[in-house]
Amino acid sequence: MTYLQRLVMNMLTFISLSVLLPQMIHVESILTALVASFILSILNAIIRPILSILAFPLTLLTLGLFTFVVNAAMLQMTASVMGGSRFGFSSFGASILIAVVMSIINMIVTEHQLEKMNT
Repeated sequence: MTYLQRLVMNMLTFISLSVLLPQMIHVESILTALVASFILSILNAIIRPILSILAFPLTLLTLGLFTFVVNAAMLQMTASVMGGSRFGFSSFGASILIAVVMSIINMIVTEHQLEKMNT
């Protein structure tokens, strides 16, 4: 999956989740979702590796479930950079739920891409 495809997929996920779960996630517009997706990709490239290394003992102890907390922290950082009025989450618990849903969507799309390549 290319960078642009992943960017658009995250943007569509943000928009879809803001429609399905309006009490948990707020996205002002499509452009806001695109900018948030771009900021998330930058934060994932720069800060996530550091957080993953620091969180490795807890991730190991929880058999990988702490990864969702790291993902939620990345979403919270994205919301902080974007500003609360345009893009945000109602709580950290909502961020964890959104992180789980985004991980599932990424897994499904990636698996579909792999199947497509093998046939």
